[in-house]
Amino acid sequence: MFGKAIPLFRVLGFSVSMDISWLFIALFITWSLAGGLFPAYFPGLTAATYWWMGIAGAFGLFFSLVLHELSHSVVARAYGLPIRGITLFLFGGVAEMEDEPPTAKAEFLMALAGPVASAVLSLGFYLLGTLGGGGGGPESLSENGTQGGWPVPAVGVAWYLAYLNGLLAAFNIIPAFPLDGGRMLRAALWARWADLRRATRAAARIGTAFSYVLIGLGVMNILSGHVVGGLWWCLIGLFLKGAAGASYYQVMVRRALEGEPVARFMTRDPVTVSPDITVRRFLDDHVYRHYHDMFPVCDNGRLLGCITTRHIRDVAKDDWDRTTVAALCDPCTPDNTVDAGEDAMKAIARMQRSGNSRLMVTDGPRLAGIIVLKDMLDLMALKIDLEAPD
Repeated sequence: MFGKAIPLFRVLGFSVSMDISWLFIALFITWSLAGGLFPAYFPGLTAATYWWMGIAGAFGLFFSLVLHELSHSVVARAYGLPIRGITLFLFGGVAEMEDEPPTAKAEFLMALAGPVASAVLSLGFYLLGTLGGGGGGPESLSENGTQGGWPVPAVGVAWYLAYLNGLLAAFNIIPAFPLDGGRMLRAALWARWADLRRATRAAARIGTAFSYVLIGLGVMNILSGHVVGGLWWCLIGLFLKGAAGASYYQVMVRRALEGEPVARFMTRDPVTVSPDITVRRFLDDHVYRHYHDMFPVCDNGRLLGCITTRHIRDVAKDDWDRTTVAALCDPCTPDNTVDAGEDAMKAIARMQRSGNSRLMVTDGPRLAGIIVLKDMLDLMALKIDLEAPD
């Protein structure tokens, strides 16, 4: 779903990462708060104060999104659903599930947890703003302090985060898939129809319709002169449209692959490499001839590991005639191998987790074949196209 995410920290056993795109939104929010919102509502402060308020507001948004996604993750773990981690990106954050929820009840409670967490945060920041002397809202604040003795910048940021988390809760509760409200709707339809695919299709159609509404609002804003806000609504609408379709496709793929063994999709008798050949011979006889980026390394029928084109980049060209494949190959690990009898969906989950698009398929100590993500997806796209209802 994302490019190379930047790992940040772990909380309650979940890794938190940040896609590079979130840096742009953080900078944009800081700039818009320091140059627009805070000066408009809290006049009379210095420019440096507004920038510090903008930075505090951006950090507050960061931790608000983390707590929103963390609530999803905690409920998911309670229902035995693995979570790869939490990633923040351009349009917010996501708890990356490795599987679909096991039941409609689990789906509903997982989806509900996010808006509830945001609503609680909104209430908490509202109370902080009130205790700080801003009980009447931003208009009740003076330039030098508040009735409660708190500085204007602190109360101002609290009010902003109260509003922001309230907006986050309200927006996510909209029943438009894949928003949290849309997932709650899917759970309700799933419970009623006992058919996850049908429920996902219905929820995704509503989500797509809502995305067109957002795009329409964005176009209206652009035509009325609010270009930045209009573009933002259009981008959110386009993102939701793509996410709704992708979520339905993911369910279709999952239903098509579940219960199918890896052996059904693997390529048998793959090209292998001897550990004794040099890097130059490996390139000439294998990479440049077969155009693969990963090859199993076998010795007398025994699988030793694999070598990839990434390994070659670490070897100086002058050493290609002296360095052997054995010196470079990776040993067999759960990240690059899968058993022939294992469920195909588990193979895809392993590919997503490890970033490897090709896995060696094993049958005991020997190599049984190679399974390639692109081949599986192409086959599933054809199967879905031929068998899916209109």
